Formats: sequence, structure tokens, C-alpha cells
Amino acid sequence: MPKLRLAFMGTPPFAVAILDALIAEGHDIAAVYCQPPRQAGRGHRVVPSPVQQRAEEKGLLVRHPARLGPEEAAEFAALSLDVAVVAAYGLLLPQAVLQAPRFGCINVHASLLPRWRGAAPIERAILAGDRETGVTIMQMEAGLDTGPMLAAAAVPILPSTTAAALREQLAALGARLLLSVLDRITALAPQPQPAEGVTYAKKIAREEGRIDWRKDAAELERQVRALDCWFEARGERIKLLAAALGEGNSAAGTVLDAAPTIACGQGALKLLSLQRAGRGIVDGAALLRGFALPPGTVLPSA
Repeated sequence: MPKLRLAFMGTPPFAVAILDALIAEGHDIAAVYCQPPRQAGRGHRVVPSPVQQRAEEKGLLVRHPARLGPEEAAEFAALSLDVAVVAAYGLLLPQAVLQAPRFGCINVHASLLPRWRGAAPIERAILAGDRETGVTIMQMEAGLDTGPMLAAAAVPILPSTTAAALREQLAALGARLLLSVLDRITALAPQPQPAEGVTYAKKIAREEGRIDWRKDAAELERQVRALDCWFEARGERIKLLAAALGEGNSAAGTVLDAAPTIACGQGALKLLSLQRAGRGIVDGAALLRGFALPPGTVLPSA
């Protein structure tokens, strides 16, 4: 099929891989839409999103409206697009935008729909203990990730899979699947999503990263793989970057050994990689050499 005139709409690193694939394939990218630059870091420096940075590197027109009102929709329609590609954009598209391109708007969604519609499908799949997930390419409509499906592909979630690794894997898969869909866009027949199995992946709240030792160790191990996690010890907030199931039993939050292994509501969790504020990343044993947590210490759960 001839190369398409399109707009790309995305914001985080997941979307960068999709944009890169469209550029490499030679499609005519009329404009790139992303979230506005945000303040970041201790200095509150205004930083453009990863998609904006990549688009500007490639000399593409970038728009980052805070909302898609009537004026923005008219500007969008004036692009005279064949299709719009959406990947983790962060704004709901109004009907005027959805219907403006000749072939509508196509979304690259990081789950096997209808499971995990919404903002955080990768993290929610790991937290729930799902054994597989994937990517769905769908034709967008007004509902939240409710549109008919154009293609889908699955990948396993292994016991060692982290959100970061899965995000990278699904971005690459989504890029390949999208290009295949665009090549056949006039011949594809969208299929409605199943009515059964609908779940929603709500946005991750920062507080969800706090470790509650009263939970089962298996649940906490998945939490560490899915989120930016932390716990409190001796009045400090310590990041927990990697963990594994351990052995031993005691009251929840009790330090069992010098690994260190911490008793949970059921089972125990061995802390493998940690970071104190302003310090480097170390393994558990190295942390305890300069930060005493003798066996029997009870860490707070909330």
C-alpha cells in the first residue's frame, strides 16, 4: 500500500518505539501530538516528553495541547490525514478528532483486550499475576479502549518479568503489529471485543509503591516487579528495586536474617537490590553493612 499521511499521538517511552517504526517505514507524519512539557526533578525544570524529544530530533511538527477542544480539533482536521496512530497519548479523543482521518484513529494498546482497558495495563497485568498479556491494535471510538480490534498478539509473563522489560517487549511487538495493520488497512475487518473478561487498569497511584509487609510475599514480589517500591526503616524511606521469595516465618515486617529476609503476612521476602536516598544501588547484604537492621527488628507496614 502507498505510504500514509498520518498523525502520531503518544507521550511516554513506550510510544517512542512506535513513532520510530513509523518513521523508518517512511510514512508521511504530518504532526506529532503529545502531552505538554512537565516540571521534573528537584529544580522543577520543565522537561519535554520522550515523544516530543524524539519528534523534534527528527524535525517533525510537534503539538502538545493541554486539551483537545474545538479549536484543536479543527487544526487536527485541517491536516487532511489518512489515519491517526495513538499509543499511550494520555488524553481522550473527542468525536471530532476520532472521525477526522479517512481511516479513523488506531490505538496501540498494551494488553489483550478487553482485559486491562485503561491507563496502566502493563503494571496491572503483573500485579494480578497474569500468565500472559500482549498488544491489541484497535479502531478507536468514544469509549475507553472499547473499539473493535484489528489485530492482537500475545506474550507470556514469566516469574522474572518486570514492568520495564515487558514495556520494552510490548512496544517492539506493537510497532511490528501496527505496521502490518497499516499495510492492510483497506482490507481489514474490525472485530468487536468480547463482552466477557472486561477489566480496567486504573492509573498507578504513587502510594501503591509502598510495601505493606502484612500482604503475602508472592503479592509483594509481583509488586516490586511492577512498580517503583519503597518501605520505611529507621525513619528512612528505602527504595526496593528487586526481591525474591524467601524462607521463614514471624510477625509481618520482622527482619529474619542478614540477607535481609523480611517476614510477610504469609511467607517471606528476600530483599535483593535497594537504594537509600542520595546513595547508590546496593544488594541487601551491602546495605546492612552500613545500615543496621538486626534480626528481630520489626519494620512498619503503614
